[in-house]
Amino acid sequence: MIIDSHCHLDYEPMFSNLDNVIKRADQSNVKFMLTISVADKKYNNIIEITNKYTNVYGTYGIHPHEAKNHSKINKDIILERLNISKKIIGIGETGLDFYYNHSDKDEQIRLFEEHIKASISSKLPLIIHSRDAEDLTYDILSKYSKKDKLKILMHCFTGTKKFADKLLELDAFFSASGIITFKKSNDLKETFKSIPLNKILIETDSPYLSPEPLRGKSNEPSNVVLTAKYLSKLKEIEFDDLCEGTTNNFFKLFGKLS
Repeated sequence: MIIDSHCHLDYEPMFSNLDNVIKRADQSNVKFMLTISVADKKYNNIIEITNKYTNVYGTYGIHPHEAKNHSKINKDIILERLNISKKIIGIGETGLDFYYNHSDKDEQIRLFEEHIKASISSKLPLIIHSRDAEDLTYDILSKYSKKDKLKILMHCFTGTKKFADKLLELDAFFSASGIITFKKSNDLKETFKSIPLNKILIETDSPYLSPEPLRGKSNEPSNVVLTAKYLSKLKEIEFDDLCEGTTNNFFKLFGKLS
């Protein structure tokens, strides 16, 4: 069994073809999917999807790109939104993106911290996006970790080994996406070789980041198998062991799914 720990099923071309997307995932032994929230206005679609499909769970969160459009979102509102459905099992994706800077840095930081506070209150995991913001991402997480135990999942991790080592000290988990299969991602491959299997999950981030040999095409949860196969070879372990390990890690972080 494989779990796609991060996909965006409310995005096209998947949203209008979900029955077939879910069927193809099941045929590929992808038995559970976590569909990720990025903006409040799209949250109803997340709820709709998780209500319709028994093997799809969801999150609530505001992507750092969207921080400028969510100035009123705070910890209490996040907690209210989480309580809409028991199938909402995580917070995010949240974090910092100083590569694109689609939102002001201070706005991103404020919203990131509100998500962290909601995670502490709800005891739900944080799904974190971090790009060109390694030092500040770590500093913020470290600050809150000194007082409370955080459940951290670094989504689509592409950071340095130094960053990964520091995050491991905070007991973080790391999700590998199709990027790990790209020919020029040698540093990332070495980093994932060094991350213990008991700290790794896998994802598609679909409809983005299709793994080789599908790069450039629209991604979907069934393709997480390609990433899992590549990662098992990279870490020199059996494919079944990689699937079992990453699935168990998902359950450790998010709890058992029915």
